[in-house]
Amino acid sequence: MKGFYGRVLYIDLGRKHVEIKRPGDKIYQTYLGGKGLGTWLLHKHNPPGVDPLSPENCLIFATGPITQSIIWGSSRYGVFTKSPQTGFYSESYSGGKAPEAMDAAGFDAVVLRGACEAPTVLSIHPDGAVFHDAGDIWGMETYQTEDTVLERFASDSGFKKRGAVVIGPAAENLVSFSVIENDYWRSAGRTGVGAVMGSKKLKALVFQGDRKREPFDPDGVRRLSKKVNTESKENPGVKAYKSMGTPMMVKIMNNAKAFPTRYWTESTYEDWEKIGSDALHTRCDVKPNACAKCLMACGRLTTVKEGRHAGLKIEGPEYETLYAFGGLCLINNIEEICYLNDICDRLGMDTITGGNLCAFTIEAVLRGRVSFEIDYGDVDAIASLLEKIARREGIGEILAQGIKFAAKEWDLEDIAVHVKGMEPAGYDPRVLKGMGLAYATSDRGACHLRATFYKPELAGMIPAEQIEDKAELFIDFEDRLTLFDTLVFCRFYRDIYTWELLGDVIHAMTGLDGSRESIKQIADNVSDLARHFNLREGLTSADDRLPRALHRTLEKTGHVLTEGELTHMLNDYYRLRGWDADGRPAKEISI
Repeated sequence: MKGFYGRVLYIDLGRKHVEIKRPGDKIYQTYLGGKGLGTWLLHKHNPPGVDPLSPENCLIFATGPITQSIIWGSSRYGVFTKSPQTGFYSESYSGGKAPEAMDAAGFDAVVLRGACEAPTVLSIHPDGAVFHDAGDIWGMETYQTEDTVLERFASDSGFKKRGAVVIGPAAENLVSFSVIENDYWRSAGRTGVGAVMGSKKLKALVFQGDRKREPFDPDGVRRLSKKVNTESKENPGVKAYKSMGTPMMVKIMNNAKAFPTRYWTESTYEDWEKIGSDALHTRCDVKPNACAKCLMACGRLTTVKEGRHAGLKIEGPEYETLYAFGGLCLINNIEEICYLNDICDRLGMDTITGGNLCAFTIEAVLRGRVSFEIDYGDVDAIASLLEKIARREGIGEILAQGIKFAAKEWDLEDIAVHVKGMEPAGYDPRVLKGMGLAYATSDRGACHLRATFYKPELAGMIPAEQIEDKAELFIDFEDRLTLFDTLVFCRFYRDIYTWELLGDVIHAMTGLDGSRESIKQIADNVSDLARHFNLREGLTSADDRLPRALHRTLEKTGHVLTEGELTHMLNDYYRLRGWDADGRPAKEISI
């Protein structure tokens, strides 16, 4: 079948056994690649009820049929496993340039099972994999790790494409929200995929190769690429991301009164101008930075110009980092948020959960539930706390196990903000009510990216406060972006790749029917499969709920999302998905 290698690499880490298998066209036709293939492999090979940090939990890397092609927005990979943060389905994605090296190895997916006896670097190439000792690399921070493994294990391979994915000390110490990083600052950042990699004693995977996918219609692919390039030049969204990046959302969300502040008790931040896009571009030296095959260049390659962090260089901070440390922790200095961003990147931790946990700890201290010298706006105390979490020292031992564990330990479940154990992004669902449905139903926990539903609510496609018919539009967005994840596309191209254009891409790359009805069926197949996986792992409809804290009225603005309103949207969602009242798909898994 065109657009796929038709090869999956299976690696038993304990036995050091490598095997290449061919899934068969039916799997690709039903689920495509990326999320579709990764979810099918996870459901097929993971033992039901497996401990996420046990050797039996699979860790799966997958690219999609557009990876390495000339299709814009295509340099992405996905990671699939059972999450140590939530205990449910885990998917996480990253961009940069490493995805093309991963794909050039010539596999649609790599399935890692078992665990290494000692710290290991795995080198993956078109003929299989080689195991390398990583004893002297274990303990390194992420930037140094990436430099070291590429120099040591890929510098003289002869392959054109080379790249690495690595973990830092947080993942080595099994911090439940640790990440996998590549290209220094790109992260498969949510659900704790780094901890799973750390549990397998894998410090890094080095990918190298020279394979490329064969499209069904090469001329059609060229026409589509040219069309997107031409039409995107004057696209307002493309211009905005290229000039300001995601930090522009600080102003937008404050104006919408939906910027989570002071650990979710407020929704506007009076010092937002000190941490937004203008502050970043004025106070720091900032250059646009792009992944491979990207015309948007939303990344901010930032160098701090003045102050105690002068010379610090990062990519970012992204909007979510600005909300998590700026809004939730009340830090009103862009350079200091860059500093905290760098700490998280070096140690290998998710900044969204990191900022949420720091703000939650501040609340715990203020309420007398725990003793620790920290307060809102205290940058050095927050930095110290992040280090303690990564090393699992003192109070960090509790927080390393995630918000559910910490909230129960400190008897603060009444204020803890999470869904399924994962904290939401920076869009308050009491204002943007569709985001409440998004957080509640996401198969990986409170997630803004599965449907990016803040977009239609902020753009006025549907009133933010409306409840009726919201689930229908939400599913339309969710299905289209599920297809993004099967290909694997970048989310920021959502306004470019409409249903029609997405169908054209799928047909040109694979030869499959690109009609909306046909590709929507693929999206349904993938959504149902992920749901079946979660149900098998113990999920119930009670897990598709928001925490009590997000049903409390915002005192300053009066915004509220009632439990009844969420229930109404949720019932509509189940019905439109073809699930029963308990959220169980009517269709069984066919293959």
